[in-house]
Amino acid sequence: MELPEKFLERMREMLGEEYEEFLETYREPREFGLRVNPLKISPEEFERAVPFHLERIPWTKNGYYYKKEDDPARHPFYYAGLYYLQEPSAMAPGELLPVRPGERVLDLCAAPGGKATALGARLLGQGLLAANEISASRAKALLKNLEVFGITNSLVLHEVPARLEERFAGYFDKILVDAPCSGEGMFRKDGANARAWSLEKVKSCAVIQKDITVRAAKMLRSGGMLLYSTCTFSPEENEQVVSHVLKECPELHLTELPGDFGFSPGRPELGGGEETLKKCARLFPHKIRGEGHFMALFQKEGELSPAFYRKPSGESRLSREEEKLLELFFKDISKSFQKNRIESRCGQIYYQPEIQPPIGGLDFLRSGLYLGEMKRNRFEPSQSLAMALRKEEYASSLDFSPEDPRILRYLSGETIETEHMDTARDKGWQLVCVSGFPLGWGKLVNGTLKNKYHPGWRMQR
Repeated sequence: MELPEKFLERMREMLGEEYEEFLETYREPREFGLRVNPLKISPEEFERAVPFHLERIPWTKNGYYYKKEDDPARHPFYYAGLYYLQEPSAMAPGELLPVRPGERVLDLCAAPGGKATALGARLLGQGLLAANEISASRAKALLKNLEVFGITNSLVLHEVPARLEERFAGYFDKILVDAPCSGEGMFRKDGANARAWSLEKVKSCAVIQKDITVRAAKMLRSGGMLLYSTCTFSPEENEQVVSHVLKECPELHLTELPGDFGFSPGRPELGGGEETLKKCARLFPHKIRGEGHFMALFQKEGELSPAFYRKPSGESRLSREEEKLLELFFKDISKSFQKNRIESRCGQIYYQPEIQPPIGGLDFLRSGLYLGEMKRNRFEPSQSLAMALRKEEYASSLDFSPEDPRILRYLSGETIETEHMDTARDKGWQLVCVSGFPLGWGKLVNGTLKNKYHPGWRMQR
């Protein structure tokens, strides 16, 4: 791989005796990783269920190395949301920000969703995950990944940090800022990053990083925690950003990150010289099996008080006709939904998070779980509702094995024959599953399944 000469000069100066060992990693193949979705399956069950060559990643409870030839992106379990494909080092921020169920959590730079899905899964459907992406098109990809994972309590925004700071001052318990960066740590994974690299880009990114991280700090509640991360080695984007934030936000202090996974401490001499910068963590590819990364965990002074939940109004947000049609469909669903959290927007039905965020006037794609759409004399369920259910929570299902060729035809949007398959009823809506894990909906008519799999999610064969 051809690397920028100026980048190599800087790394030689930073690493000293370790430089040749670091350089050797660019002659080695990259590592591949996936992270299991605990909302749907445990790591132990996953190991027994898949044919992949798996090896645990030490710094995350649910992460595994796999071999390139496993090709997990083509397996039906990927479409069932059982795992997310993610570079191993990139799993560390979502793991090391200590998120607990019921908290208000913000992922400020969230697309495409690797870290947001990790944070959302750890909330266990309680509290609120606000996932923001400034680009509307990338925010759509983020929304899809959250829906595939079955996360029901998300707020997906595409706003600039300044607007969010105005609305959410002192609001969040935990915040992740996986900042846009020069991407030095990902040169081995993606050579385009190396070709696009320049010192000017490093300096430009550092300006943006300082601004958004200080703004994020203003959105943190007393006692809350903010994890700043990048996938670059540059001091301008790492220790120097942390030093700037500590000066601008004296109410913040650094909390030590673990160093027992091969992580290296931060380098005070590369920042403002403060010894506290050693509490940061640097991930080097010659020290761990992963790409380059940097992390710093801040905590705001004060005690973390309990989150404020909105009080149920007890009032319906549906018309009488919508209530009737929804009740007709939901009599077949055993999963519990609180009636006062269901609302209609022009015939689109949503299940709001238990914490009601102040989103009036903000650009957002989704608040809560999209349940489906009211059509003429009927309710049509959404793809996201299917992904939020378990097989046993719907009255009738079609369950295929991963090896059944019909499952690939279903994921490609084709109509499929269902003869010799057991279902609780012989017509109407079916929850289509693979090995008991939902994939989407279909409608059974005379032994043929009319495909209702989301057109935008279809497998390209």
